[in-house]
Amino acid sequence: MNHEHAAGSRRTIRVGNCSGFYGDRLSAMREMLEGGPLDYLTGDYLAELTMLILGKDRRKDPSLGYARTFLRQLTDCLALAHERGVRIVVNAGGLNPAGLAAAVRSLAQEQSVEVDVAHVEGDDLLDATEEHGWKGVLTANAYLGAFGIAQALRAGADIVVTGRVTDAALTLGPAIAEFGWDREDFDLLAAGVVAGHVLECGAQATGGNYAGFTALDTSGALGFPLAEIGEDGTTVITRHPGSGGAVTVDTVTAQLVYEVGGALYANPDVTARLDTVALEQVGEDRVSITGVRGQSPPPTAKVALNRLGGYRNSVEFVLTGLDIEQKAGWVRGQMHQALTVRAPQQVTWDLVRTDRPDAATQPEASALLRCHVKDQDATVAGRSFSSAAVELALASYPGFHVTAPPGPATPYGVFDAGYVPQGDVPHTVVLHDGRRIDIPAPSVTAPTALEDPLRRADRVSKETGPRSTAPMAWGPVTQAPLGRLLFARSGDKGGSANIGVWVPSGHPRREDVFAWLAGWLDADTVRRLLPEAAALDVRVHPLPNLSALNIVIVGLLGEGVASSTRFDPQAKAVGEWLRSRNAPIPQRFLA
Repeated sequence: MNHEHAAGSRRTIRVGNCSGFYGDRLSAMREMLEGGPLDYLTGDYLAELTMLILGKDRRKDPSLGYARTFLRQLTDCLALAHERGVRIVVNAGGLNPAGLAAAVRSLAQEQSVEVDVAHVEGDDLLDATEEHGWKGVLTANAYLGAFGIAQALRAGADIVVTGRVTDAALTLGPAIAEFGWDREDFDLLAAGVVAGHVLECGAQATGGNYAGFTALDTSGALGFPLAEIGEDGTTVITRHPGSGGAVTVDTVTAQLVYEVGGALYANPDVTARLDTVALEQVGEDRVSITGVRGQSPPPTAKVALNRLGGYRNSVEFVLTGLDIEQKAGWVRGQMHQALTVRAPQQVTWDLVRTDRPDAATQPEASALLRCHVKDQDATVAGRSFSSAAVELALASYPGFHVTAPPGPATPYGVFDAGYVPQGDVPHTVVLHDGRRIDIPAPSVTAPTALEDPLRRADRVSKETGPRSTAPMAWGPVTQAPLGRLLFARSGDKGGSANIGVWVPSGHPRREDVFAWLAGWLDADTVRRLLPEAAALDVRVHPLPNLSALNIVIVGLLGEGVASSTRFDPQAKAVGEWLRSRNAPIPQRFLA
C-alpha cells in the first residue's frame, strides 16, 4: 500500500515511528496505528547502553536478549496492524532476533492472526572476539545496513525483526523495498538515511527535548513523527492530525544535529552529506527535506563493544546552611581517612551548589556533595565504601544526612568501538519459512569514510565550513545567555558528547547570525564556556545549510554512558548548559 503524491507525479510511502528507545511510551504503537494511514511502522529500541542491558539479560537467560516491551506493544496491536495493512520493522531483536521472531509467531498463533515474520541476523560477532582481539567483551555487534530489511519485505514479510542495524536502516529498508533503489543510488540512499535519522528518536522530532518548547502546545502527550518518502528521495516530515507537539524546521533541525559527528554521516549503505540537507516549512506540521547528496559508504563496519568494567557505588551527602565548603572539606577528609586501608581504584567528588543564602525553604538552603567510587572488587566498592559513609552519621558536619543510604556495589559497563571490513560481517535474512538469504556487502566503498567522523573532524571542517570565518565588525555587544539567540540539542556518542547549536529558522537575520556564530564559537571558546572540556579535544563542524554548528567534546563521558560518573552521564543537558552561559552577543541580533 503506497500513496500517490497530491499532484499525482510520484509515489510516496508513509513511514511512522512508535519507539525511540527501550522504555519509550507503550501506547505509541496504538496511537500511530489509529492516528491515520501508514504503510510502515518502525520502532527503535537499541542504544549503546541498551546492548549492555540486553547482554546482562542474555547472560542470565540465553532465551532473552531482546526488547520485551515490543512484545507488550504488539500483543495489544498485532490484529490492528494486520487489519490496516501496516507492516512493522523494528530492531527490538537486540541480541536475539531469532528468539523475538519466534515469540512474535507464537503471539500471532495465539491471536489467530496470519502474519509473515522474518528476521535479520549476522551482526552478533561475539564468537569472533578472539579473532579480532576484543578481549573480555560482553557484547560485540556490527551495525548492519538496510538491504536485509528490504529483502525481507520484498519476500512478503509483514513484520521484520532485526538485531543491531543502524537506526536509520529501519526507515531506509522500506524505501529500498518499495522503490527499488540500488546499491549505487547514493543520493537516494542518503535521502532515506536522513529521513530515518529524523524519525529514529520518536518524539524528539515533534518537540521532545526541544530548546524552543515554550512556543509549543505542551498540554498533551507529544505525538510521534512520520515521513512521507517519495521515490525521488524527497521527504516530508509530519505527524498525525490531533497528536501533540509540532513539526517545524527547528524541531527537525534539532533531530538532524543530534548525535552526529561532522558533515559526513557514515552508514553501512551510504555516507550521507548533512551539509547538503535543505529544510522548508511547506505547511502546518509539514517540513520538506530536499537536496540530500550521498557518496560511497565506508569499507568497514562499526562494531559496538560492551564489556563489564568493574563495580561502582555512590553516596550523596546533603550540606545545609552556612560553611558549605568547610563542611564538604571535613567529610571528604573523613571518607579519605576511612578508606585508606583499601581505597577504591577511582574516587570522584562533585560539590553541587544548589544552596541559596537566607533561603525560605530547607531544600533551597542545601547543597549536594556526591562521592562516586569504582573498583574491580565488589566488596571494596560495596560494603567497605557504604560502611565508611554510614559510620559518619553522628561524627561529622552539623546537619549530616544523605539523600539515600548507600547500598551494595553494582556492575558497570564500558563501551568501545571496533572496525572490521564490511565483507567480514555476515548479513542474513531468515524468512518465515526458514529460508536463508545472504546479503552481500557493498562493492563500492570509499576510504575517505573509513573511520568514525570524530576522527575526521579537521578535514570535514575545512571542506564544509564557510569560506571565511574572519572576525567582522558586528557593532556593540551585550553580555547575555546564548540561549536568548540560539537553540541546541546534545547527547552521547560513546565516550564523547555531541552538541548541535543552530540559529532558529525564524530569526530575521539568520544568515548574519550564523556568520557571527561560525567565526566566534571555536574550540577554545567552547572550552572556556564549558570548563569541564578545558583539557579535552573539542571539534567544531559547521553545517551552513542548517545554520548550525556541530560540536564534539571527545572523552567528556569517559568510557561511555554506563561508566560515566558525570551528573548528566548521557550529556543530554550539555546543550542547555551551553545556552545558559553568558556571551558577548551583538546587540543587533537581540533586538
